[in-house]
Amino acid sequence: MAGRELTSLRSPRVKAARRLAKRAFRRREGRFLAEGPQAVREALRIPGGLAELFTTAEAEARHPELVAAAEQAGAPVLRVSGEVMAELAQTVTPQGLLAVCGFLDVPLGTALETGPELVTVLAHVRDPGNAGTVLRTADAAGSEAVVFTDASVDPYNGKCVRASAGSLFHLPVVVGPRFDTLVPELRGAGLTILAADGAGERTLDEGIDDGLLARPTAWVFGNEAWGLPEEILRHVDEVVRVPIHGRAESLNLATAAAVCLYASARAQRSQRERSRS
Repeated sequence: MAGRELTSLRSPRVKAARRLAKRAFRRREGRFLAEGPQAVREALRIPGGLAELFTTAEAEARHPELVAAAEQAGAPVLRVSGEVMAELAQTVTPQGLLAVCGFLDVPLGTALETGPELVTVLAHVRDPGNAGTVLRTADAAGSEAVVFTDASVDPYNGKCVRASAGSLFHLPVVVGPRFDTLVPELRGAGLTILAADGAGERTLDEGIDDGLLARPTAWVFGNEAWGLPEEILRHVDEVVRVPIHGRAESLNLATAAAVCLYASARAQRSQRERSRS
């Protein structure tokens, strides 16, 4: 199994893992941290996705199948004390399993070469919890790729990874393109670019009724506090707002993304069914 327990924060392996909490070190090493059994399970489904596994004795006893799978995959398994795990983990109550994983992102061309019908774009999204939740939502709605523009948070930020609940490992993720260079690539892939913004003249309901949402679509979501800047809105094909039927001022980013993505998924599915009949 994991062998001798590491109890010192000065251990080279522990120090190397701790550095991955910082973006500069993640970028340099091409690795990130993923906490908890769900993240470890998803990482193990990707060949070579798990580079190293830290575990406490208690977590090893609770999840022997994950430890065995990591060892079978050839990943070093390192047992650490609870104190060391508390320093490695980025949660208040660590679950005792922490994976070091290789970067997963792909070039934009790779993400678009399959002809996706639904793509999610995060532009100027700075909160890692929101970004991770949108990633999870995109995965659930059937989005075929998620793009983090250069002005958005790092998807390998620990909070973003946790909020994605494993979805980071499920679908192509593109990191870092500028929005103005992204637009022609999306259009070249046959995607209509829709921005979700409260200032939109067309409502989501209208987009469903007139067939707009049945098209292959790239949805663009912006910063929760101030929405999408004008330099992005002028590049998109349509600005669409989610109608507010009650007295709420607005929806938060993740909820708005869920409403928009599921509306597109349903419209596209209905269009395919009509085409087959």
